[in-house]
Order: sequence, then structure tokens, then C-alpha cells
Amino acid sequence: MSYLFNNLVGFVGNAVDAFNRLKVSNPFTLFDSQHRFQANDKWDSFGVTGGTATFAVNESAINMTVGTTLGSKITRETKRVFAYQPGKSLLVLNTFAFATPKEGLRQRVGYFGLTGGATAGIPYNGIFLEQNGLTLSFVQQSASLNTTTTINQKDWNSDTFDGLGACGRNLDVSKANILWMDIEWLGVGDVRCGFFVDGRPVVAHTFHHDNLYPTTYMTTATLPMRQELENLTAQASSSTAKSICASVLSEGGYEAFSRRFNISTSTTPVNLPAADTYYPVLSIRLNPNRLDAAIVPSNISAIVTTNTWVQYRITINGTFTGTQPTWTTHYGGSVDYALHNPAVTGITGAKDIVGGYIQNNGTVDISSINDFNFQLGRTQTGVSDILTLEFASGTANTKVLADLSWFELV
Repeated sequence: MSYLFNNLVGFVGNAVDAFNRLKVSNPFTLFDSQHRFQANDKWDSFGVTGGTATFAVNESAINMTVGTTLGSKITRETKRVFAYQPGKSLLVLNTFAFATPKEGLRQRVGYFGLTGGATAGIPYNGIFLEQNGLTLSFVQQSASLNTTTTINQKDWNSDTFDGLGACGRNLDVSKANILWMDIEWLGVGDVRCGFFVDGRPVVAHTFHHDNLYPTTYMTTATLPMRQELENLTAQASSSTAKSICASVLSEGGYEAFSRRFNISTSTTPVNLPAADTYYPVLSIRLNPNRLDAAIVPSNISAIVTTNTWVQYRITINGTFTGTQPTWTTHYGGSVDYALHNPAVTGITGAKDIVGGYIQNNGTVDISSINDFNFQLGRTQTGVSDILTLEFASGTANTKVLADLSWFELV
């Protein structure tokens, strides 16, 4: 009774502020993913030696399948990383179903990925659930410590999920489950890992880090979500795991305390030589050595300097026609940019994400794109999204000035 009372007093004491007001934590969604009518475009799937990812029409899920060959592998990783903010708990939710465990088959799901650029061999950072053969573990990988810490199920320090723990659940990873992790990074904080049981989160294992290491326990908590399925040995039959839903939340909200950077056409108007033709004016992408940066476009500003109208649009991932743009690294280091070049004659195959009109010497200032929905992403092979501001006019030789800004949440 005294133990319970002392712990209750401690909890209440930490749950109120200096004026005895209850502290609350309101979640802010940085990312959510579901596959209702098709595989959404928020993930990049990469298969080798027969590994595939296919949409399961009636399941709102992705089937990740490997064949029987040694090295057959399929990985799915979010195109974006998720901006951790010091002092805010980062909550990661992932629903999945592993393939039936078998020797020589390795499966992983969690919050982890490569640090830095696309260079092969750079160590992972992050935390994930791993089924390696018949052994289930939580794993923490650290590029800062150059370590991999593997805690097998029998050694989980809160609930072993073998039917003998406090929750009574015997975990079957070949069935669909909700994996959750909350991360108190600050370089040295705790990471709690667990599963939902009948609607409530239960901690399975906590990685403790304070007062243990001479430096951070991993390089960053700004990471992607990732799921893997791989044959470490040849198999007698193929295997299929399922990737279902995912979400990343900043608990306690998120405020972008970051400097805003920008590029512009400067003081010389850009000429749009032909009527009814879109011309790329400003473009940005992730720097190849900073593919784990969180870059969120902030706003655009533009003015028509001739007495006519223009249509503007922001597009993503088109193919440049004519001469390819010249990329320059912005002094912030995480973004490359390309300014207007008359020899770059257009863009094909791009996806429109924002658009509108400017009339007769008018201006536009749009700050509504300050949203994580517009965050730049990248593929597992190191290809960044390219975001471009384009203009078209019904009149030849129309002239415009423009500015494009972004936040670097790194």
C-alpha cells in the first residue's frame, strides 16, 4: 500500500505545473498512412531477387513477399523522415503482420533508417521489432555509438508477452498487431516499446540511456518508418508479411522553431516567351548528403510585372525538358536549388500540388503551403523529390518575379 501511495503521489506531483494545474499532452500528427483504394505514395518499396510489394485490394494492406532464393528481399520505407522536437515525446504507431516465422527468414518493422546520404554502408539509427528466424527481439541501432543492441523477448524488462506477463497476452506476430514506440530523445532519453492489448498500450521493453553513455544513444530521432522481409538462407516456400497502417505524432504539439530560408528570381523578371506554356522558374530538392533532413516548404510570393495574367502551380517530380537545370547547394546545407534557365524549356509528368492565378500586375503571397503534407521526401536509392514553381500565361513574353521559402527542421 505504501509503495502504491508513494508512486501515486510522485505521479500526481509530476503531472501538475508550479501552479498546480494539470499538465496535458495534445498530439500533433506529423504523418499518417493507410491504403484504402490503392497503395499510397507515401512509401517507397524496393525489392531485390524477387522481392515484391503488392496492394491487397480487400484488405487495405500491402503484401510484402519474398521467394525461395537466398537474398530475396523487400523493404518499404516512408519517403519522408519525421521531425523530432526536443521536449516533445514522439509517438510511433505501426500495424503489421509478419510472415510465419521460419529459420533463415528475417523480418523487421519500426522507426529506423539510414543516416545521411545514399552512400552504401552508412549504419542505421533507430528502433524496431525483429523476428530473426524463431527469435523475436527489440533492436536499437546507433550510428553515434556504432552499436546494435538486441533484447530478446524473454529479456524484455516490462512485459514479455508470452502469456506470463501482467497483460496476459501471448504475442503472435503472424497475426495483425499494433506496435507502438514513444521516444524521449534529447540525445539521452528513454525509448518505450510495446503493443496495444484490447485498446490499451502496454509497455514490453524500455531502452534506458541516461547516465550510461558518453554521447547520444543514436544520431537523431528524425527518422523514417520502415519494414523489411528478407531471406538470409534459401527457403522451401515463399513468405508474405503485411504492411497496414502507420502514424507518427508529436505529443504536446509541434511548433516549427526554425529559420526560414528562401530563393528568388532576384530583381530581374523572368520572361515567359510562349503563350499557354508552363515554364519552371524555381526548384528545390534535398541535398544528396542530407537525405534525412526534414524540409518543409513555407510560402511562395510572386508578382506579374506586365499587364496580363499568369497561372502558377507548384509541381513535384516532373521531368525537365531541354537543358537540365543547374543545381546549387543552399548555404543551409540541406537543400539544393535551381533558378530559372531559359534553356530549361518545361516539365513533363509532374504532379500538381498547389495552383492559382495572378491578374494584371497583381501579386500573390501564399503561406498555406506551410504544412508537413508538402515536406520533401526521397527514395531508398537516394532520389529526392523535386518541388518546382512554374508559371504560364495566355500572352507571350509575360514577365514575373517570384520567391520560394522553406523551413529546415533538422
